[in-house]
Amino acid sequence: MKAYFIGIGGIGMSAIARFYKHEGYEIAGYDRTPSDLTGELQKEGISIHFDDCVAEIPEQFRNRDTLVVYTPAIPDNSIELNYFRETGNNPVKRSAVLGMIAGDKKVLAVAGTHGKTTVSTLLAHLMTVASEGCTAFLGGVSKNYNSNLILSGSRWLVAEADEYDRSFLRLYPHIAIVTAADADHLDIYGTEKEMKKAFGDFVAQTDSDGALILKKGTEIPLDRLSCKMFSYSYDSKETDFYACNIELKQGFFEFDIRTPFGTVERCTLGLPGWVNVENAVAAVAAAILAGADMDKIKDALGMFSGVKRRFDIQVNTPECVYIDDYAHHPEELKASITSVRQMFAGRKISGIFQPHLYSRTRDFADGFAESLSLLDELILLDIYPARELPIEGVTSEMIFDKVRIHNKTMCAGENLMNLLANRDIDVLMTLGAGDIDRFVKPITKLLSTTVT
Repeated sequence: MKAYFIGIGGIGMSAIARFYKHEGYEIAGYDRTPSDLTGELQKEGISIHFDDCVAEIPEQFRNRDTLVVYTPAIPDNSIELNYFRETGNNPVKRSAVLGMIAGDKKVLAVAGTHGKTTVSTLLAHLMTVASEGCTAFLGGVSKNYNSNLILSGSRWLVAEADEYDRSFLRLYPHIAIVTAADADHLDIYGTEKEMKKAFGDFVAQTDSDGALILKKGTEIPLDRLSCKMFSYSYDSKETDFYACNIELKQGFFEFDIRTPFGTVERCTLGLPGWVNVENAVAAVAAAILAGADMDKIKDALGMFSGVKRRFDIQVNTPECVYIDDYAHHPEELKASITSVRQMFAGRKISGIFQPHLYSRTRDFADGFAESLSLLDELILLDIYPARELPIEGVTSEMIFDKVRIHNKTMCAGENLMNLLANRDIDVLMTLGAGDIDRFVKPITKLLSTTVT
């Protein structure tokens, strides 16, 4: 049994590759560039190359018996993708394969234009510690399990349900969470209405004896919903699940979670930020509805270490703080920056932001500028194109010119470290979903050396 992955270095693709390797498959794959993740896969015995070239595909994978999986981030003119198509192999998208794996499981699916990675990772942790366990395919690397894949013989499967390319329509949840449905991926959907319709299609696929957990204020079509629906929020008493008695202690929150089934009292979460209290409420709601032990949930929350690149504190000293975050949508940026502002009140907050995609920059330039204006200082990088070709007239300057703060700088990536070396840093954030993560280690080293 063999499986070949085109775009194996993607967070979702690598989890499925690891799953099939555990199932006894021989695995190989291609990715555009080496990364920490591809390095880990190679250490696990997976053959990976970085040239889009048929000659690089190991001979034993070039037949119709090979399961060929590709990510929609791979362009249509990919040499390897078209080779497999032309030889009759019928490559399948990652989302379809995840749907096949999930077919005989009870699925806990977390969807939303932001928050889904933290919520799904926390939910998987709660099911592991406070319930019967789960298999989980995560959109980030869990710090607790040092992986984006958790394996279990349990009937439960936790999956991040990605709205991009309508991938989440391959999942049929027993319990679905929707964290947000703000306009995004308009390159796929065209309009916000069409995107919300897709969310409506997704939740309509929830088992009739299951449940939908919907964040308060999220507007999606519910006319075809056949299951029970519960609402959640950060602290609204008008919802079914919410936090109360919230206290900030040394940057971390202590809180109760009210549920229709009782109260989980004096919870502490192993990661900071008010937005993560809200994420915890969503995860706890799903875990309880899936039968988790409420008495064990409190301890499980305190044990949770978070997800790499999600509000990820790299340096935290009295002199200097550095936080890396994946935020790449205006609402995500707003939540992340306001969380930092609350934690470090009165301090100077600097942010380095790398816009992700030309189309997203074009569609949400005003929103990005509004959120980034919450910073005290902005360093703005060039757009990370990912799967897109340039769009005429669309550059980072579209955002830069609309940012209201005076202390703002445009910077090419190759000049960033020199720029930072000559700055006095108080609280620094790196923000974005592109390759800005390549700066995390050097920035951490720079700031740690400066503090020392």
